[in-house]
Amino acid sequence: MGLQVCGLNLDAERKELLPHGTPEFPCAGYLDRLTGQPGDSIPWHWHKELEIIFVASGTLTVRIPAASYLLSAGECIAINSGILHSAAAQPDCELHSLVFSPLLLTGSTDSVYAKKYLGPLTGCRAFRAFLFDGGTNRREIDGFARAFDALSMEPPGYEFTVREGLSSLCYGLFRQFEGSMADPAFPADQDDLRLQKMLGLIRERYRGDISLADIAGAAGIGERECLRCFSRTIQLSPMQYLLKYRVMRGAETLLQNPADSVSEVAAACGFDSPSNFSMMFRRYYNCTPREYRRSHEE
Repeated sequence: MGLQVCGLNLDAERKELLPHGTPEFPCAGYLDRLTGQPGDSIPWHWHKELEIIFVASGTLTVRIPAASYLLSAGECIAINSGILHSAAAQPDCELHSLVFSPLLLTGSTDSVYAKKYLGPLTGCRAFRAFLFDGGTNRREIDGFARAFDALSMEPPGYEFTVREGLSSLCYGLFRQFEGSMADPAFPADQDDLRLQKMLGLIRERYRGDISLADIAGAAGIGERECLRCFSRTIQLSPMQYLLKYRVMRGAETLLQNPADSVSEVAAACGFDSPSNFSMMFRRYYNCTPREYRRSHEE
């Protein structure tokens, strides 16, 4: 199986559609190198699988709604199933990640591993993301390293090594959150559910006119609560996020459709004029759309 190319294919609610691994071995490994460039980041998304991210070099900021984690080389973070997250280099980094279904470790939903450990862990409201400490959590980080190296090189029996390393890591997570798994002080996070719906509407309709009322309506909330939700989670207003999303999609389109003019790309990404697109593009990328396209030509 080896490592896969990191790339997101998202549905309308920012859920990742690409399978991670195979039904027989539901785990995928990724190696990615990110720079501090505006378009070179991992956008907001979520998936049903657990994800472990390790920073091999440089620094990386991982964000979930209402929280941000700065990882340096040698540090590792776990993200729970169903949690929206994004990542960006500060200013550059190499990251290793494993995305896997709990079934890789439990075998079935009826096993003792599922009922006693992984089920309670993934259902724990207190566990949204966890940054492993290089001292206290050395065993868990080493477990990730063994699993990632095995998946990368695929020696005989590598599947057992991957499963063993991730089992050790997940048991460490279980012990970390064992005391709060049934704690009513951790209510279900409505912001995650609301953001999934609102970001999904932006993804679906960014080419056309979208108002604040439209975005709020996707989550069934008022405009003021929509503004508060965006502010306390991703630290952008809804319209700022929409503008950034349009510009980033414009950058992708410039490279994917080299025959399209800048005017055509601007219109396809929801801008009312090429000049407005160029002005906003320069704000984010420090160059014009044409300069950006030329810089990526072979």
